[in-house]
Amino acid sequence: MNTSALIRPAWTPATIALMVIGFMVFWPLGFAMLAYIIWGDRLDGFKRDVNRATDGIFAGCRRGSDKAARWGHGSSRTGNVAFDDWREKELERLAEERRKLDEMLTEFDDYARELRRAKDQDEFDRFMANRNKSTAPTKTDPSTGTTTTKRGKGSNLLDD
Repeated sequence: MNTSALIRPAWTPATIALMVIGFMVFWPLGFAMLAYIIWGDRLDGFKRDVNRATDGIFAGCRRGSDKAARWGHGSSRTGNVAFDDWREKELERLAEERRKLDEMLTEFDDYARELRRAKDQDEFDRFMANRNKSTAPTKTDPSTGTTTTKRGKGSNLLDD
């Protein structure tokens, strides 16, 4: 995000002044500015999610209009047959490329989700290993003075 912007989601003199003016003019404007200051940095992700969702919703409409244009039910024909054929081929090529990009995006999202899951599993395994080390009962051998960790069935609640 551009940190040199005058109105950015942070406690700057400009945003505080706008918030105070908003409360003086009409109190919901003040609350809106306060919300922007506190949660404005999350707007980029929110906008991206909303755009992706609306693209998915309207993809069916786009496909329906493409079918209508192919059957002559749209105003996409120009009268120049060569141009119309070229345009149709290009639109099909672009639709195929968009489908490939959507598949790649889905694959990447799955990959990133799997990486997060593997990282979380690794952290959990490390935590459990450290926890088991610290909660394992120890036994001191009086003859040698060495401390040994007693392991066996039931020595830990999670071993059962």
